[in-house]
Amino acid sequence: MKFKSQSRSSQMPEVNLIPMMDVIMTILTFFIIVSMTLTNSTGSVKVELPGGKGGAAGDKQPDRQIIKIDAQGQFYLIKSTSGAEMPATMAQLEPQVRTYLQQNPKGMVLINADRTLSYDKVIQVLTQLKTVGGDRVSLGFKPG
Repeated sequence: MKFKSQSRSSQMPEVNLIPMMDVIMTILTFFIIVSMTLTNSTGSVKVELPGGKGGAAGDKQPDRQIIKIDAQGQFYLIKSTSGAEMPATMAQLEPQVRTYLQQNPKGMVLINADRTLSYDKVIQVLTQLKTVGGDRVSLGFKPG
């Protein structure tokens, strides 16, 4: 008796993706639910944020010496107490800034330059005054 042999190599096995995707989605759902239940707000780190005091009138800002530079490059030394502007040259400013910084150890020099003044001129003035005052000389700006 001769049996008709069926060759198994001629038939390719089929891979059914639908049940495999169902299993993967079930596992994913399980991990999402478990991670959500394990993460609660009581186990979080508590951080104390700094509170502002609302800018009370008693808060004293550090003393400042203001140097104003107008659009023509003219320097003005502004007295912080009276607000009076005194015209000056760069040669006059350096000794005044040096004296001010020696008399006021916590004081700062603030440079307020006109917006139309060239950036190069402002940097030259800032560099010259930084040699006198170091890190206590800075640029000021008006918002807007």
